[in-house]
Amino acid sequence: MTPASLAPATFADLPAFGAAHATNQAAGTGCTVVVAPEGAVAGVDVRGGAPATRETDLLRPENMVQEVHAVAISGGSAYGLEAAGGVMKALAEAGCGFELAGLRVPIVPQACLFDLPVGEPVAPDMPMGAAATRAALERVGTPYELEQGNVGAGCGATVGKLLGPQNAMKGGFGWSGAKLGSLAVVACVAVNAAGNVRGADGQWLAGAQRDGRIVSIEEAFGLHASAATAASAGAPCANTTLGIVLTNAKLTKAQATKASSMAHDAYARAIWPVHTTNDGDTIFTMASGEVEAMVDTVGVLACAAMQAAIESAVLSAEGAYGLKAARDLPLQG
Repeated sequence: MTPASLAPATFADLPAFGAAHATNQAAGTGCTVVVAPEGAVAGVDVRGGAPATRETDLLRPENMVQEVHAVAISGGSAYGLEAAGGVMKALAEAGCGFELAGLRVPIVPQACLFDLPVGEPVAPDMPMGAAATRAALERVGTPYELEQGNVGAGCGATVGKLLGPQNAMKGGFGWSGAKLGSLAVVACVAVNAAGNVRGADGQWLAGAQRDGRIVSIEEAFGLHASAATAASAGAPCANTTLGIVLTNAKLTKAQATKASSMAHDAYARAIWPVHTTNDGDTIFTMASGEVEAMVDTVGVLACAAMQAAIESAVLSAEGAYGLKAARDLPLQG
């Protein structure tokens, strides 16, 4: 999926990064890791009201550390934060990280989504994080394709939960890229939203569904207002869309944070409703610093790529765990 009117970018345009998944299909969970062995400037913008995150305060522009060595996104809710320990271990074994007192200390921010009700109540752990990291390290500097759909952090992802889990559909993991001259941006996303997902043409792709059709948000709230309100106000966090923007731009931490902020516009365009109290919606930006670029240009490309990545995530998903996927239903306006 390529953002309209923009030249496509792929991971081959960003050789400083490597990305890979570790997936437990039986349990319906997994993690996705992007590594930057030489370090990357990073920022983050957390918009949802129920985040499960690690090391995001470290990315505040005023704080000391200027570079990270990987970013991980995973399922498992707060339990899934354990996976970052495995990412650190694998990076340290590869000689990545800051050298302190004879030790290697990699910096690994992470965010998790809630997929525990899907498949089995199993969360990504240190071995899973380490496996994804080792695979990602092998891909640095090589051309590769990153799998989409029911993989990694998107393995147990679902969308459209306003009418309850029985009426939800399968979400997934997707990516898309855009470039302008030598400036390249690739957006990766695991879509596990409470709301429905709409394509760039305005058609519903996936969401709350009944009788083989996707129910509009207005209809969901109108016909089932009390249930929908209760779900959004008091139920455990069962949602969250997690994104990572990769770029070869030269950015400061403040600029990387701004790029993350601009990319959230893609969430608002493609997901409705979004950034609810029951979502932990988060976007990281990692910049490897080879190309001089205006942060606004990076943000525009990131937003376009992220919107296409969200669409790709749900279109690549396959029906599983008793849930239908977008490919199982006709497109609707």
